Amino acid sequence: MSLTGKTAVVTGSNSGIGLGIARSLAQAGANVVLNSFTDREDDHALAAEIADDAGVTARYIRADMSKGEDCRALIEQAGACDILVNNAGIQHVAAIDAFPADKWDAIIAINMNSAFHTTAAALPMMRAAGWGRVINVASAHGLRASPFKSAYVTAKHGVVGMTKVVALETAQEPITCNAICPGYVLTPLVEAQIPDQMKTHNMDRDTVVREVMLARQPSKEFATVEQIGGTTAFLCSDAAAQITGTTISVDGGWTAM
Repeated sequence: MSLTGKTAVVTGSNSGIGLGIARSLAQAGANVVLNSFTDREDDHALAAEIADDAGVTARYIRADMSKGEDCRALIEQAGACDILVNNAGIQHVAAIDAFPADKWDAIIAINMNSAFHTTAAALPMMRAAGWGRVINVASAHGLRASPFKSAYVTAKHGVVGMTKVVALETAQEPITCNAICPGYVLTPLVEAQIPDQMKTHNMDRDTVVREVMLARQPSKEFATVEQIGGTTAFLCSDAAAQITGTTISVDGGWTAM
């Protein structure tokens, strides 16, 4: 599979899942645009590293995914968008009657509204190019609920719904739209949480991972960013041309329960 000549825009991609996806698409030959809300030397260095490793063009563009105008400007500044990966997201945990309104608004804006704005801006480019892939990184929480995650669950369910709508609106075009629904993925952010969980539960690393962090993931193994990246690359391939409007769970069996 080769994505040579395609341009991929991956939101929220200077770390974790987004960075893993960007690396996978670059290795498949796509030029990539990285994004986050910061504008550090390290951000631009990541793009340079990917370009050198994969032999593609890679850029970093700052955009605040909580602002619709920034989301649309990101696509415009990219200049082309054959592959759009809506990955940007944040989380906050609280009971719904104690959930801070500003946190709710931020989660809905970044996790859900941003995908609307970027998709609306990217589809005309895809139509002009005669090919496109929209891939929304949702979550197992786009298919299942958990207590204390009202905003996140709402946003991810919304992303799954929008995925189906975009797929239907582009069904007779060479454009597909799908959602990847990861369970728990071993990212640097998750890795950093393990020592605190060990102290809180007085457990060793393996036990706290298996019994606490992966309590709802039947495989008792984290997914990896490389696996999410590989799934994304597959959805961009010719083999996936008739896969549209659906969710692909990478969750170790979570949503099978």
